Amino acid sequence: MAHDYLGFEDTLNDDDYGFILDKAGNLKGIWVPEGAEDEDIPDAIDDTVEIEPEEDYQKAEGSS
Repeated sequence: MAHDYLGFEDTLNDDDYGFILDKAGNLKGIWVPEGAEDEDIPDAIDDTVEIEPEEDYQKAEGSS
């Protein structure tokens, strides 16, 4: 099935968040609206994808 490519900038509203998934459906990242980079992710999104605090992620990845 062919489809036209639409980038996130073209498909989301100014205050929308988006999920970035790999082809297996694993969460790779979250598109955060411009200006909201320093804000907490909304609870509804956090509950949907069970986001771990950054400190926990860094420990799991072996970063300090």
